[in-house]
Amino acid sequence: MDVGTIILAISLIVIMFGMGLSLVKDDFIRIFQKPKAIVVGLVNQIVLLPIIAYVLISIFGTGADIAIGVMVLAACPGGPTSNLITHLAKGDTGLSVSLTAANSLITIFTIPFVVDFALTEFLDASEMIQIDKVKTIAQIFVIVIIPVSIGMGIKAAKPAFADKMNKPVKIASGVVLFLVIIGLVLKKKEDLVPYFKQAGLIALALNIATMLIGFISAKIAKLSLSQSLTISVESGIQNGTMAIAVASTILLNENYAIAPAIYSLIMFFTGGVVIAYGMKSVNLNE
Repeated sequence: MDVGTIILAISLIVIMFGMGLSLVKDDFIRIFQKPKAIVVGLVNQIVLLPIIAYVLISIFGTGADIAIGVMVLAACPGGPTSNLITHLAKGDTGLSVSLTAANSLITIFTIPFVVDFALTEFLDASEMIQIDKVKTIAQIFVIVIIPVSIGMGIKAAKPAFADKMNKPVKIASGVVLFLVIIGLVLKKKEDLVPYFKQAGLIALALNIATMLIGFISAKIAKLSLSQSLTISVESGIQNGTMAIAVASTILLNENYAIAPAIYSLIMFFTGGVVIAYGMKSVNLNE
């Protein structure tokens, strides 16, 4: 494991620690208090997102590296950034935090199976990689659950300190994600243009499709506008850092990280559109 891969793993640990600083036990209790909204959100993130990704890969006919990268991204949970975008868009921030927490727990067990499916589906027999599912679950547990738990422990023991640290850690998380993407882009600069041609359109299509389907499914379930916006954001704003980490530290192939990196850039622009819509519409409708 090279220095860059170690830095990436540490960066993800810092980001997940920051998420833990904003979580309290009520965020998990809320899962049972708002079951319909939580179920709609989780179905979108855990079931529909990988299916939509696979359908788009089939339509666009992308190469193996991009296809696997897209599936890795689709397997990962929503990112902590989704909580901030939801808040700015006047969505249901409590629902957003609860979905991010629940999804992060569940995807520890689902990521290895989605990734294994992608490898089997898109690699030739000669290129096939076998992943140890138990080892992968353990690795994701270490870089997700342990730092989140430590953050939650600090939040419970010293809430004032946790609240004080929450904003700087969130800013640091955003900076880290940006630096990770820039570092990856610089490392792959020779292949960037062809990769962007391959991954840019499918990343944009995946982002828009998941956000729209998230919003529409929430409205069909008769959820409020703020809840519908939240599920839209949670469906489309993925944990790009985790996807890049899975590609680089578990699959040991940085080419699989290109699609998540490009997606991470695109989602900030579409997130901005949702923020503008939410700020304009939520107060008028509720």
